[in-house]
Amino acid sequence: MRIGMVTEGGYPYVGGDAGLWCERLVRGLGQHEFDLYALSRSRRQEDAGWVPLPPQVSRVRTAPLWAAEDDGITYGRRARRRFAEYYGELVSALVTAGGGPGDHGEAVGQGRADGEADRFGSALYGLAELARDEGGLVGALCSETAVRALERACRAPGASRVVREARVPDLLAAAGHLRQALSPLAVDWYEDDGLGAVDLCHAAAGGAAALSGLLARHFTGVPLLVTEYGAQLRAHHLATGADGTAPAVRALLAAFHGGVAAEAYRQAALVTHGNAHTRRWQERCGADRTRLRTVHPGMEASGFAEAGESPEAADPGTLVWVGRVEPVKDLVSLLHAFARVRGQEPKARLRIVSTATGPDGAAYLGHCRALAAQLFPDEAEGPHAVGDNPVSFEEVGAPEAPTLAEAYASGAVIVLSSVVEGFPTGLVEAMFCGRATVSTDVGAVVEVIGGTGLVVPPRNPRALAEACVALLRDPERRARLGAAARARALELFTVEQNIAAFHGMYLEIVSHCPVRRVVLGETGEPLPFAAPAEAHVPGSWTGPPARVEARRATGSPAPCPTPMTTTEASG
Repeated sequence: MRIGMVTEGGYPYVGGDAGLWCERLVRGLGQHEFDLYALSRSRRQEDAGWVPLPPQVSRVRTAPLWAAEDDGITYGRRARRRFAEYYGELVSALVTAGGGPGDHGEAVGQGRADGEADRFGSALYGLAELARDEGGLVGALCSETAVRALERACRAPGASRVVREARVPDLLAAAGHLRQALSPLAVDWYEDDGLGAVDLCHAAAGGAAALSGLLARHFTGVPLLVTEYGAQLRAHHLATGADGTAPAVRALLAAFHGGVAAEAYRQAALVTHGNAHTRRWQERCGADRTRLRTVHPGMEASGFAEAGESPEAADPGTLVWVGRVEPVKDLVSLLHAFARVRGQEPKARLRIVSTATGPDGAAYLGHCRALAAQLFPDEAEGPHAVGDNPVSFEEVGAPEAPTLAEAYASGAVIVLSSVVEGFPTGLVEAMFCGRATVSTDVGAVVEVIGGTGLVVPPRNPRALAEACVALLRDPERRARLGAAARARALELFTVEQNIAAFHGMYLEIVSHCPVRRVVLGETGEPLPFAAPAEAHVPGSWTGPPARVEARRATGSPAPCPTPMTTTEASG
């Protein structure tokens, strides 16, 4: 099978977002062929280069999201009329959709009417067809025509209150953001020798990657699989709310990204998520529950499991925190909670092991060190002993914590104190080690832990301390919870489980989406999956037999039907 994987700011770039799971998936499916289509976010990311690619990656094509400059292509009169029509329709759909969600910060796309969704999608595909016909789009998106169309839409009857208040600087800013967001429409990926030649398109994220997958489906009929390990629409809302973006601009961008998400969920054969929180966002944006699949992020378990098999490595009185140092991890509450723990367990110790620091991490770490020195003055066992602080600040790779696995294995209890969390990978690593955990109830923590750990409210040092003391005083309970956590993690969160899940979905989608063409290989023989056996099975569900000519990936296949549910298939 030939898979076209589309990424945004991720694999195969070094340090790309969510690049690790993509790499593990590609390397784990050596029996398939992968074409990578990568959208980069910055010049710095491109200059950093790619990670080493396995032999099953046959092609890599890239395009920048950050360099949406004028392409120098001038439209004729007819093309200008087409652009004005499609762009005007698109922004008109945005200003009417931006009222409720744009004003209140809810998920755009929730309750979106079919007619409104068709209007947004038709305008989007119209602009893409114009870009393909004329060989460019960025110049038109930069033009005065685009700004005037946006202004007319914002002043038209029916526009939401917040966009009617847009000033000229707001209109210029919104037009610039839309130009960058629409730049995937102008890339040359959607021909028969590009994404049209694959059996399935896998968008490894929402947003721009999903938009590219939508265009591949529109132009070539390639079935689409969308994977989101985080609610990208939610991340967009948080980012635009934190950077001081004007309310009118924020509403327009929220409407656009919500429209792309809703269209992707509507057109994709399957949509996957990594946790229930992301699934709820997808459902609010109109995703059909019958097409949703849960695929937890896959993680390497062997190193952690081996470290956890040595009971003597764990100090029975030590709490361990491991993670990226930043304010949302709420180490301040953890330190106050540990002060309560020390009041009941004087020999308890706390190890804070950092894996990295966020943008404000250095200042926050300094604040935490000062707080620890204030709460826990250096103590000495006798008049001739050197004082020692029960809280230690360490880094992974230092002599005290050479590896992540050894850091987790050194503690009796692993603590997570975050106030914001997506999928808690550190918690899964602790579970692989067979350690009992105490966590705050944020993000997907409860979904990951199940019944194998203690969960307390966030920003509650008293509850956090009580849970830690309960486990420190009960070694049998710690061992029981640790064993259950390890069994749960090995069942649900390994790389093997992740690869097997996606492999099964690839086969499911392709088997239900026969391509109406024959693609010949180098030997002149038909390639497998280009015309699946299911296409020749008699029955009404296959549709009327189509006459195909043996050729090399030319022409547009028929659109892919929605995959059958279990009930339909068994019938």
